[in-house]
Amino acid sequence: MMREIEHPKEFAGAHPSPDACCTVEEAEFIYNLPFNDLLFRAQQVHREHFDPNAIQMSRLLSIKTGGCAEDCGYCSQSAHSPTGLKASKLMEVERVLAEAQKARDGGATRYCMGAAWRSPKDRDMETIVRMVEGVRALGMETCMTLGMLTPAQSARLAEAGLDYYNHNIDTSERYYSEIITTRSFADRLETLSNVREAGIKVCAGGILGMGETASDRIAMLVTLANLPAPPESVPINMLIPIPGTKLANTAPVDPIEFVRIVALARILMPASHVRLSAGRTDMSDETQALCFLAGANSIFVGETLLTAENPGEDHDAALFRRLGLKPMERELAL
Repeated sequence: MMREIEHPKEFAGAHPSPDACCTVEEAEFIYNLPFNDLLFRAQQVHREHFDPNAIQMSRLLSIKTGGCAEDCGYCSQSAHSPTGLKASKLMEVERVLAEAQKARDGGATRYCMGAAWRSPKDRDMETIVRMVEGVRALGMETCMTLGMLTPAQSARLAEAGLDYYNHNIDTSERYYSEIITTRSFADRLETLSNVREAGIKVCAGGILGMGETASDRIAMLVTLANLPAPPESVPINMLIPIPGTKLANTAPVDPIEFVRIVALARILMPASHVRLSAGRTDMSDETQALCFLAGANSIFVGETLLTAENPGEDHDAALFRRLGLKPMERELAL
């Protein structure tokens, strides 16, 4: 365990170490630093591991929408929520590859494919494998989010060359059952373990604004940082309240609190890509700029994220110009 920090300045000026934080108490101390000290510290850590002005660009496609058996309270695709979203079949490989090529031509270096499943059926694995192989052949990194995976499924995806697997833990272990009852927090961690054991990079983060406390948000990040190996990619989502879902009327997150969590994620997981994910349409340019200053260095581009709105590429390009940011090259985004 790290020794007790006696004063905020002691930590704010120190250099990062592999065990810079390992308990919720230590993380809460960092989170509650004066805002300027926290962002200064996060920017120091960020610059030691990344180009501070390069942003990794990903594109996300829903390859199978709606009808999911899980009861995640935030999700429009849950069969438990009367959102009016109709379930679709798994997309054809050719259509997925055509969309991937458009994304690559638009500057995306990673292509993420998501299916609204509790877990993939064995009969669908061959199609999924062909998608992975096809996107890799376009010269892009590949990412899938398909729900829970068995060790055998994880191994098959690894053999196909899948680079990343996304499986968010969503929130703290304490609060998890308030959001989802059809699978446990331990189920989430088991899939992450299966993916890691297969040799696939892990993409795992959470969602802010589901009624959780600041301590829940901090505990979520501590859980991720204390995995046998921290996720290579950490999406930080702001809840998009969707009519018909359990969380449709949840109060929004204070922007400063959101930025604090981004900064904490950067400090706890120095070498991970921290992705500013869902909810950017409701963030001001100034909030996003603070997130980039706090260490966020990845975004999703395109008009939609699965079924939710996302800022258009023209808006993102304009914001990048104003901030002097540039897309991260693929060789730097591995």
